[in-house]
Amino acid sequence: MKATLLHIIKGIAMGAANVIPGVSGGTIALITGIFERLINAIKSFDGKAVKYLLKFDLKAFATHTDLLFLISIFAGVGLAIVSLAKLFDFLFTNYPAYIWSFFFGLVLASVYFVGKTVQSWKLSSIVSFIIGTAIAAAVTFMTPATESDNFFYLILCGVVAVCSMILPGLSGSFVLILMGNYQLVAIEAINNRDLTILFPVLIGAVVGLIAFSHFLSWLLKKYKDQTIALLTGFILGSLSILWPWKEAVYLKDMAGELLLKDGLPKVARYIPEWPAELNQEVLFSVLLMIAGILTIWAVEFAAQTKKTTSETVS
Repeated sequence: MKATLLHIIKGIAMGAANVIPGVSGGTIALITGIFERLINAIKSFDGKAVKYLLKFDLKAFATHTDLLFLISIFAGVGLAIVSLAKLFDFLFTNYPAYIWSFFFGLVLASVYFVGKTVQSWKLSSIVSFIIGTAIAAAVTFMTPATESDNFFYLILCGVVAVCSMILPGLSGSFVLILMGNYQLVAIEAINNRDLTILFPVLIGAVVGLIAFSHFLSWLLKKYKDQTIALLTGFILGSLSILWPWKEAVYLKDMAGELLLKDGLPKVARYIPEWPAELNQEVLFSVLLMIAGILTIWAVEFAAQTKKTTSETVS
């Protein structure tokens, strides 16, 4: 029961991260030590799992798929997404610098702690790290597409977003922004429980998650150090998205007029900049960065303490 509750809490943290553009639920999974288990559990939905279901051998099916673990994680993810969508909408509208600051510190610290898990920083690992950093940084400069509620495009959004959600450093929410559908899917559809939008996205998410987990599991088995180094690079490259002080670049039509959404101009991307002056907001933002760093340090310290205790007992 204690383990299940802990997994739900980790799922809530992943779900909260996935709601925020620029933060990846995969980063949280990697930081909290459940990433590889999560990938392998999703991957286990294969032919063998289907055979257990057809035989109505539910116990074998649950064991093979690590079902209790998955239910706990995704229950937490779902709970966070549904309950936090309105809260984050409010916070990003009224206190954007504070939210970005906390997550900047959190992700910055995770670069070190995730990179530390690479056993050997040989040339292939270093190259993978550089490639990952370059890819994630390049994504931040892409111009978003226009919003679309086409059924098949929504399925594609689900596939691409969920794959990026489980990749540390690549934010599913940010990918939805690039595809033009963040406001439609992550804010409006969730808050309004609009199944005509959510259902095709869910179809794409399930298919994409199962298919992508097989590929990622294979990479972790064959090239673990290089894969973790690549993911660490993804995390580092994503930091520019999270920088608290930024200038908005707005979408325009062919005539150069601003594109509006609910009367407000639609943001294409943000350009990082230094704060104009050292004021109370800046100081509090810096404190929140430090709080984010300390949060990751505390999670890592707790994980190491638990590991040491387990080894002593055994």
